Amino acid sequence: MAGYSGLMSDAAANPRATESVEARLRGALDQGDVVLGTVAPVLRHLLASDDSGLFGDAILARVRGMIGDVARQLMARVEGGDGDLAALTLALTDNPAFLGHVHALVLEWHLTELLQARLAFDPVLSPLLQALVASSDETTAALAMKFLAAQARFGQAQRRMRLALAELPGDLLHAALVALRGVAGGSAEADQRAAAAEAAIRADYDEARSRLGLLSRLVTGMGAGAVAALSLHHAGAAIFLTALAVSARQDRDLATLATSETQRTRLALALCAAGLKPEAIEEQLLALDPDAELPEGIDRLAPDRAAALIAGAGH
Repeated sequence: MAGYSGLMSDAAANPRATESVEARLRGALDQGDVVLGTVAPVLRHLLASDDSGLFGDAILARVRGMIGDVARQLMARVEGGDGDLAALTLALTDNPAFLGHVHALVLEWHLTELLQARLAFDPVLSPLLQALVASSDETTAALAMKFLAAQARFGQAQRRMRLALAELPGDLLHAALVALRGVAGGSAEADQRAAAAEAAIRADYDEARSRLGLLSRLVTGMGAGAVAALSLHHAGAAIFLTALAVSARQDRDLATLATSETQRTRLALALCAAGLKPEAIEEQLLALDPDAELPEGIDRLAPDRAAALIAGAGH
């Protein structure tokens, strides 16, 4: 796609052409938003039934297993541990943000396995991570080693359909504890036991030490060099998704959903907003799907316009 700068100049000189391109891309984003809007309610329905064809048996089994695992961990921290586990599981499932995050984690691992099967990518040690571990900067190397261990644990947890409380983002841990309070409480004594469990869980929690916390610190610490993390081949899925979220100023769970088949326009726009050239954007799309094509007109779009389109999606 030579002549990128020339195309950008042409676009600037022909605002009507740019408006037409943006209208087409906005339309594709709107279609993607319709799909995203159905994810949580469809997931809730399928998790409550035996009909799992739409989202795949393996994905649904992992989502169901991980939510159940969180509920069991929470209930086990309450003295006596004899609360309504089913009610707590349902409360977590009914929280769209919590359900969406667990789904995104499962999709991330699905992507990791896909890249391993299709392109022989190591699910834990990517070339970029290997370079960071070998960095002459002791702080960077130590952080990379911690993430390496965390990524290995993530893979093991996914295979076992588990999710440690310590790996939840802070806002979702809070939501889970609120759900626990609502299920495990009810009497003065029960409220006291639930409060004690909540205090102990919060005391043990440090978001910066979680896998996602380590990822965020690792990517932001790369500074301008973080552009190297916007390559699935070089960075692997985990670092790539965090770098995409940081560079395109998107929620990481949404960035993960953008790698799904129905959201390729969103992914291309996010990569454009992050500053990647069309050739590099196409490389990422092809890593996901050998038949993928760039959305029409993306080569005429400036990063700020791509970011504006994403920000305006769904509004």
